[in-house]
Amino acid sequence: MNEKLKDKNMDDLFEAILCLETVEECYKFFDDLCTVLELKALAQRLQVAKMLSEKRVYSDIVNSTGASTATISRVNRSLNYGSDGYEIVFKRLREKNGGKL
Repeated sequence: MNEKLKDKNMDDLFEAILCLETVEECYKFFDDLCTVLELKALAQRLQVAKMLSEKRVYSDIVNSTGASTATISRVNRSLNYGSDGYEIVFKRLREKNGGKL
């Protein structure tokens, strides 16, 4: 993780997220925490990461998600050179969903 981000406030945020137990609780918490645009941007990045991990091409991703090529490139860089956070989540989603993301 980027050491510049690591502090007590971030720890508190992540501990709060880990306390959530249902999708409905997530909706409530993130609705209070984030703007609609922030949430849509996060959800879009996750979809871009899923599609990149499925080896989809940029043009398909742009058409399906509306993400800019700059966003797709940023997500791709995270997938290739990041902290493997996406892969942790994708692995667990596959385990939970019988192999499907």
